[in-house]
Amino acid sequence: MLELSGVFMLMTFLVFVVYGVFAAAVRSHVVSRPMVLTWMRRTFAGAFVMLGAKLALADR
Repeated sequence: MLELSGVFMLMTFLVFVVYGVFAAAVRSHVVSRPMVLTWMRRTFAGAFVMLGAKLALADR
């Protein structure tokens, strides 16, 4: 059981390291382009508005 736990933790750590490296690479491309930031903000704002409307109109 300890061996399986160790393998699981190692694999999870490696996956998160890959995610972190990928996110850092994407971040540098996104932050350097103001238009991309503007559209990302608008997209997230629109998504939150839609989720709020869905919540407001939801029945119990």
